[in-house]
Amino acid sequence: MTSYSPCAAALVAAMESAAAVDPAAAVAFQGAPGADSHQAVREAVPGRPALPCVAFEDAMEAVQTGRAGRAVIPIENSLHGRVADVHFLLPEAGLHIVGEHFVRVRHCLLGLGTLAEVRAAQSHPQALGQCRQRLRGWGIEPIGYFDTAGAAAAVADVGDLSRGAVASKLAAELYGLNVLGEGIEDADHNTTRFVILAREPEPVADGVPVMTSFLFQTRNVPASLFKALGGFATNGVNMTKLESYLRDGSFSAAEFYADIEGAPADVGVALALEELAFHTKWVKLLGTYPRARARD
Repeated sequence: MTSYSPCAAALVAAMESAAAVDPAAAVAFQGAPGADSHQAVREAVPGRPALPCVAFEDAMEAVQTGRAGRAVIPIENSLHGRVADVHFLLPEAGLHIVGEHFVRVRHCLLGLGTLAEVRAAQSHPQALGQCRQRLRGWGIEPIGYFDTAGAAAAVADVGDLSRGAVASKLAAELYGLNVLGEGIEDADHNTTRFVILAREPEPVADGVPVMTSFLFQTRNVPASLFKALGGFATNGVNMTKLESYLRDGSFSAAEFYADIEGAPADVGVALALEELAFHTKWVKLLGTYPRARARD
């Protein structure tokens, strides 16, 4: 997204002014007002001013520069997996994960008229794909757009009754659109996990279940990953997520993102991380924070 439509831009200006009154309380997010990330801010840190940002980098930079005290960034989706680029941006930003939040994504068909008048619906391609069967059943043509909430704002700007948008109920409220269909996604488990970022780590109260997230790169030798992860098994540390990715077009040793239950101060976790460091090129801790949801 390079710019906001006129309808969204007016909201953005008002939200930027509100955030500037108390930057330490402001929470940055990526997208137009009404995006799922905006909803995540409202749910995870209610009552704080939300600061819209064009890109993930802009939301993180807002925290780095003090324009916002926190940022809420999507990291994975139950249908589509890892959110592109976030694993690369997290270590570069130098911020700390201080919390997590899960948003049940419920897509709505929005428009200015009635369902019978809508001939085409625009939205982010992922959102359109998640609603493919319902849109096809209605005979509505899907049209790709860079952002769900941005698509809703554009529908409000253009004023075409035949054009709808697939976006959130919050977007309908913000842009004065009618909700022509609610919960139109084809799968009922569409959930996005967000992480909350801050400049400094935040203490967690005693007795609160915690998660720790980190990145590491294996050595390019046989069984390197097996050796690197062995300490978690032998020390009884539950690893809830492990995902590999390649950087800079290299097909050599992979980098990994991992989530574990527990804190580095725990004896078992400390021993596991020590063994991990011995068998890897580097380890980057991203944060220890309260667990929002138990992992099965």
